[in-house]
Amino acid sequence: MDQSLTLLGNSQTSWPSSPTEATLETFPNRAPQNHYWVHLDFPEFSSLCPVTGQPDTARIQIRYIPSETCIETKSLKFYLTSFRNFQAFNEEIVNRILQDVLAACQPKEMIVRGDFSPRGGISLTAQASYPDARHVALTIE
Repeated sequence: MDQSLTLLGNSQTSWPSSPTEATLETFPNRAPQNHYWVHLDFPEFSSLCPVTGQPDTARIQIRYIPSETCIETKSLKFYLTSFRNFQAFNEEIVNRILQDVLAACQPKEMIVRGDFSPRGGISLTAQASYPDARHVALTIE
C-alpha cells in the first residue's frame, strides 16, 4: 500500500467537520500516457443552505482525465461528507469541489456536476469544468 495514503485501510470513522479540515489524498496514475476518464458518483451529498440553515441534498458527480495522480476514493468520501454542516449556495459548492480536486491531483480535464434536490419546487443543477469549456458541451449523464 502507498505509505502516503492515511485513510485507505484505516478503520477511522471520524468525519472532518468542514471541507477545509478534509484531506484529498492521491496515488500515482500507473497509465499517465493514456487519455481515460474516471467517473466518481456520490449520490448522498448534503450541505446546508447559507440563508435558512436547512439541509440541501444532491448527487455529486466528478469526471476527470488523470495526469500524474488519481484521487483516492475513501479520502474523497470523507471530503464530500465534510460538507454536511457547511453552509454554502449550491453553485459555490460545485465550484469549490472543482477547485479542491484540481489542487489535489491536477487532472488534464475535469467536470463536476451537482444535481440538487428540489427546494421550493425548483431543481438546480450546477456544472463546472476545467479547462474552461464554454465552447464544448461536455456533460455527465
